[in-house]
Amino acid sequence: MFTITQLAKEFQVSTRTIRYYEELGLIKPERTDGNQRFFSKREHARLKLIIRGKRFGFQLDEIKEMVVLFDEDRTGEKQLEKTIEYGTRKVEEVENRIRELTELKEEMQRMLKDFTEKLEKGR
Repeated sequence: MFTITQLAKEFQVSTRTIRYYEELGLIKPERTDGNQRFFSKREHARLKLIIRGKRFGFQLDEIKEMVVLFDEDRTGEKQLEKTIEYGTRKVEEVENRIRELTELKEEMQRMLKDFTEKLEKGR
């Protein structure tokens, strides 16, 4: 069992973030009689998936769908299919962004070259 503070420290997020994920239904900690949250290994694993999904740029609703699918289908096949679908889309977004940034870099390099040549001609 893990406390919210332990998880926040481990995953380098705030306790508020973890509570927010709980509000969204992404994780479901157990509660003590004193209403303190305790997280099982299962919830620890779910939080790890959530954090990883956020790092990869997935939206919380996409992450929730992938996490909930595992609960509905213990084989994990539906979750994997959805993860592949979202992952494929995310890779396309990254490739487009790389292309845009490469074009921007090339344009900036051309401008810098032009500016350098103008400056040298003026001397």
